[in-house]
Amino acid sequence: MALTLRQLAYFAALAAERSFARAAERVHVTQPALSMQIRDLEATLGQQLVERHPRDLRLTPAGREVLLRTERVLAEVRGIEQLGRIAGQGLGGRVQIGVIPTVAPYLLPPVLARLRGEDIQHELRVREARTDVLLAELDAGHLDAVVIATPPGRADLVSLPLFRDRFVLAGSAARLASLARPEGLRPPEGLSPGALDPDTLLLLDEGHCLADQALEVCGLTRRQTRIDMGASSLSTLVGLVAEGFGFTFLPEIALRHEVKAAPQIGLLRFAEPQPCRDIALVRRAATDGTQWFADLGRHLAAAGAALIAATPV
Repeated sequence: MALTLRQLAYFAALAAERSFARAAERVHVTQPALSMQIRDLEATLGQQLVERHPRDLRLTPAGREVLLRTERVLAEVRGIEQLGRIAGQGLGGRVQIGVIPTVAPYLLPPVLARLRGEDIQHELRVREARTDVLLAELDAGHLDAVVIATPPGRADLVSLPLFRDRFVLAGSAARLASLARPEGLRPPEGLSPGALDPDTLLLLDEGHCLADQALEVCGLTRRQTRIDMGASSLSTLVGLVAEGFGFTFLPEIALRHEVKAAPQIGLLRFAEPQPCRDIALVRRAATDGTQWFADLGRHLAAAGAALIAATPV
């Protein structure tokens, strides 16, 4: 008897739910029908995949190995299904993208405006999450592409560079004035990230790539920073530093928006070479993205360039 995709899908649901009843409900079949498919799968493989207990079930070692391969197979199947939806349609089909939180609120509004301006018939679904979550969902086939600042450099992913986003130091006017050297030097001659006092640096919560990049350019670790706000948004940090509570790093694409929200905030450029991040659009190499990927990348890059050109410093 040959394996079927139905058996693999049922097995993946069973592994996720750890209950025949819940798994059957998840895949919209009766419990006896699901149980029969799992028994047939075990018979075909000649291996017990599931340990059955009265109130629980566990995967056997063979079951765990089969689950790993099953997840890869099902992800590839979802990729195949997506081909019929988006291949050859430009942005005329449904595209599901993920964007990191330090990019999404600034880049998406002008991108959507550009798409509407060109009257493109599309359905763009957006998921905002941290880089690790987006890459996991891209791998699983739940997303078609992601906009991130730390391209993973993997052979199974295709990365399209969009723009370079430089970091600017933000703080109150009084705090920024305190950074001036006695001789009155200002960037590009003066300020380097490594000269900042780590006790005054406010960062996003752990796991945000912008926080990791800020620490890296300052040559610091999170343990060296004594102020831990656990903030999940740049807007929160901007409100704090505008009132004199330390400094933070702002990417250029965020400047126009955040300065408008907190007009009393001060900004200061770093010395050359200015610290920066490279924003990229990433998709799976196995997905045929020739047309829609290039179109989406073109709009994202243009919107990013316009935001950077409009920076107030």
